[in-house]
Amino acid sequence: MAESSVTFLLEKLAIIFENEDHLLGVLFGGVRDEAVYLRGDFERMRAFLRTADALQETDQEVEVWVKQVRDIAHEAEDILDEFTLLHDHDHGHGIYGTLRTFGCCVRNAKACYRIASELKAINSRIKNICEVHKRLRHKLIKAEQGPGSDSVGITWQDRRGDALLLDKSDLVGLDQPKQQLEGYLFKRSPGREVVSLVGMGGIGKSTLAKQVYDDPEVRKHFKVRAWITVNQSFKSGELLKDMVQQLFKAIRRQVPQVVASMDNNQLKTTIKEFLQQRRYLIVLDDVWHLYEWDAIQNALPNNSCGSRIMITTRNADVASTTRVLSDGKAYELKPLPPKASWDLFCRKAFQRHKCPTHLEDICKDILKKCEGLPLAIVAISGVLATKDKRRIDEWDMVGRSLGAEIEGNDRLKYLKKVLSLSFNDLPYFLKSCFLYLSIFPEGHLIERMRLIRLWVAEGFIEAKEGRTLEEVADDYLRELLNRNLMQVATTTPDGRVKTCRIHDLWREIIISKSRDQNFTTIVKEKSVPTQWSDKIRRLSIHNTLRNVQPNRSASQLRSLFMFGVTKKPSIRTLFPNGFRLLNVLDLHSSPLKKFPVEIVDLYFLKYLSLRETKVKTVPRFIGKLQNLETLDLKHSYVKELPVEILKLQRLRHLLLYQHEFVSYEHFHSKNGFKVTPKIGVLQELQKLCFIEVNEDGGTIIRELGKLNQLRRLGLLKLRKVDGRALCSSIEKLSNLRALSIASMEEEEVIDLQHLSSPPLLLQRLYMRGRLEALPHWIPSLPSLVRLSLKWCRLKEDPLISLRHIPNLVQLELCQVFLGDRLCFKADGFRKLKILSLDKFNELRCIEVEMGAMDCLEKLSIQRCKLLENVPSGIEHLRELKVLEFSDMPVDLMRTIRPDGKDNWRVSHIPEVYSTYWREGGWEVYSIDSMTDGEYCPLPSNVFSSELETRWKSWK
Repeated sequence: MAESSVTFLLEKLAIIFENEDHLLGVLFGGVRDEAVYLRGDFERMRAFLRTADALQETDQEVEVWVKQVRDIAHEAEDILDEFTLLHDHDHGHGIYGTLRTFGCCVRNAKACYRIASELKAINSRIKNICEVHKRLRHKLIKAEQGPGSDSVGITWQDRRGDALLLDKSDLVGLDQPKQQLEGYLFKRSPGREVVSLVGMGGIGKSTLAKQVYDDPEVRKHFKVRAWITVNQSFKSGELLKDMVQQLFKAIRRQVPQVVASMDNNQLKTTIKEFLQQRRYLIVLDDVWHLYEWDAIQNALPNNSCGSRIMITTRNADVASTTRVLSDGKAYELKPLPPKASWDLFCRKAFQRHKCPTHLEDICKDILKKCEGLPLAIVAISGVLATKDKRRIDEWDMVGRSLGAEIEGNDRLKYLKKVLSLSFNDLPYFLKSCFLYLSIFPEGHLIERMRLIRLWVAEGFIEAKEGRTLEEVADDYLRELLNRNLMQVATTTPDGRVKTCRIHDLWREIIISKSRDQNFTTIVKEKSVPTQWSDKIRRLSIHNTLRNVQPNRSASQLRSLFMFGVTKKPSIRTLFPNGFRLLNVLDLHSSPLKKFPVEIVDLYFLKYLSLRETKVKTVPRFIGKLQNLETLDLKHSYVKELPVEILKLQRLRHLLLYQHEFVSYEHFHSKNGFKVTPKIGVLQELQKLCFIEVNEDGGTIIRELGKLNQLRRLGLLKLRKVDGRALCSSIEKLSNLRALSIASMEEEEVIDLQHLSSPPLLLQRLYMRGRLEALPHWIPSLPSLVRLSLKWCRLKEDPLISLRHIPNLVQLELCQVFLGDRLCFKADGFRKLKILSLDKFNELRCIEVEMGAMDCLEKLSIQRCKLLENVPSGIEHLRELKVLEFSDMPVDLMRTIRPDGKDNWRVSHIPEVYSTYWREGGWEVYSIDSMTDGEYCPLPSNVFSSELETRWKSWK
């Protein structure tokens, strides 16, 4: 993590030197000279910091050195930002702008000399650190060469091999995955195939693979087998020699002596010739990167003998790539289910006896934190097995302070180390992103776009040519997911990650790392008030302000978050000395009623969230926040922004709207905001939602055409006369990915026929309002995956042209067609997975031809009062998993009940149910529960998430 701090400092220094002018060089040469020395020293140290970061956990001397480097980098960064504030803030010329007047220099000379003196003191301390660095250098160089290089300080014992020696009586939950994997191995396919087993560290991949490897039927089927442990100390030559020895042993032959002197190519040739005519099984256990696979795969021939290669890995990219290239299989090992977890826990904690009744609740709470991770269950239950079963307080202490137990209990050090291997393998920029997750409370679902915008504001994202910072950040998030360090919690219907989460144990570990490295300070409701560093850089407050003591010095604070705080926060009271260097202020859901005036001087502020607060107005001084990139006022009470918003030239994300759900029949579902007609000056805007265009529509819409960085645009209250200007602007928005449009009133026509060049990158299109004809350009959108059309009332069947949209995954049609028949042709909607048909008032018949929508997984039909039968041909939809009817005629529903005439058409669908909107709520019924013309309601919690999703789609 010191590497991240130093890199960030060097980037800041580079910007200073790129933007310096003559005055800066001459009048403040002291500052400049010290900055030059500073840059040189840190550049020399950075080369070894990545190795030092990894080594510090096992070498105390290196740990102290890394901490000193990190602290000095932070102090230097603070001083440089103070210097920036001194000169640029007063004159408004940008963060690192030039000094314009001699008067300014004279006025600030004293402060500049102070800053030069502070930098000089830092440089003096760096010289001492550099002396230590010279002594550590040989240790770091040896560590770079790998654990096999006689490196110093490696004190932990790699006991992962113990997982291969477990007795079968100690294993739970492996029968089904073992059977599945063996099925892949025995599959009648003559070609060589790769079977990948992927999952997070400690989930039991090696254990499962060894059970398959040693199975008598597998041994009988594959006469030649080899188990190769790859891991992070990968050395291809040693692995190839190990493989040769195992292969020759399998056929009871001695290894030729010449093998010891072979190079890698000779070893590969030997292995390939040996295996060419044999059916073999090779297990490559603990593969971390694709280059490890690439270094070995050419030695393993595709010999048409039914050979198999099994890979265990934490990296989903390794699994998916090898699967695609070899036409193989990838199996994701899931956490143990609750029953199996409890069984394993009791075996270890109570030596196969039942859990005492008085400890059940405590044990279940502890087990919940393990989240089905076998290694964690075994390790923590082993700790509990030593506790006195009569002392409830001892068991409760483990549950309440699991993070401290992991940190300080020798029995849990191995668990921490196995999980930390994944962290240590990360590049420095991903380490910062991952540690950042510690700001979120336990169990919090982390919204993907919120996290991406925060990472960008913190400066964690490296710029890449041709890509936005948000796109690079999205790659970072995907990489953390692929490495099984994060988990997808929810996705959008078209497959995008919506929210994600981290395993509770990972959260405890990164909180510990964040605290040790002064990365984040967490204040929780149950926290004991403690003294924290005066130089905390990020503060995350969870649920309470009680333990946040006023009068704390927080002058170096860079980020402040509040989660679940119910008491009105007073920034002035909590931080009377202020925090002038703040980059991020996230007061999401805080009980604020007024815009906090304290932020007026936060010159460095890049991210401001007042989402879901009761703030009603934004003051004019918002214009002083010239570095602001994200302004999130979503679900606040703000209706209008001052003209000073135009001064925020760096603004990238402007979010301001409220959901409004008056009734099931209500037309408008969002309230947006009124924007100044000159919005086009905000050239960096990527997301702008939702603008109420109203009577100023023509001027505002023409201005939108200047925002060529826009990725998402939302417009409300459009009029027909705005159509031509809107089409002209859309043609200029070449980066547009999502477009949402709603007309002024339900009867108001949206005129979008004037678009000659459609936005080819558009992925999501939402249109709400009357259409005289379906816009001709919609079917030609190659990237469109989601289309929502509501209240269009077309006279022509829209399916005729929509069916050829090549990548459409989700289609929502509400009151779109006035005809009485819809036909889904055999050649249409080849990738569609979700289809919703709502309020087709004249519709009497739906036909699905053989071959149409052959990927459809969910079909929802709502409020089609004249529909007489279920869709003809629905029996052809073999992938259909959910069929939902809402507010549909009871006579139609009788046709598909168990004794109904059309039940055979839907009998292959796993979930068929009906819902009704009554008295402001949903009632849910299973079709199977309908007998004698009566419905039996399902419990209220059934399909609750499904109904919530549908409600949100109406929003």
